[in-house]
Amino acid sequence: MMRTAVSTAMKGGQVLLDALPPRVEARAWEAIQSSHLALFRLSGRRLGTGFGPIRILFLHHFGAKSGAERIAPLLYVEDGENLAIIASKGGHERNPAWFHNLKANPDVRVELHGEVRPVSARVAEGEERERIWRKAAAVWPDYDRYQRRAPHREIPVVVLEPR
Repeated sequence: MMRTAVSTAMKGGQVLLDALPPRVEARAWEAIQSSHLALFRLSGRRLGTGFGPIRILFLHHFGAKSGAERIAPLLYVEDGENLAIIASKGGHERNPAWFHNLKANPDVRVELHGEVRPVSARVAEGEERERIWRKAAAVWPDYDRYQRRAPHREIPVVVLEPR
């Protein structure tokens, strides 16, 4: 029951965010992510790691200009020994800040399943990108809608390889 309610709230929340001006939407999304991270930390890293088939990792990345550590909760899919995340930003016209940070500093850490793993990020291309996109869209069908909302850019698929 709880997972269904949370999943429904997530879907409803995205619908509400879609109606906001882009600047307000970005601030609202930042507040949601901050709350998610706080729930994860306050629960001793037990809550906020998944909702039904949706799995969440916490990406520890570093600001491209500032070098400051940032943490972003993100949906992920497994691809063999690799993990993959989608830089959708809900179909926004620009890529998320974490994507730019990964391009500048690809060696990062992810937190999931109660452990921290060092990974190296790279952008998937061609058949690999399409295969992972289909896998991610099967878990979160809104990715296809996000791509339609951002027709001028191909939403990046980022592969996180163990290092």
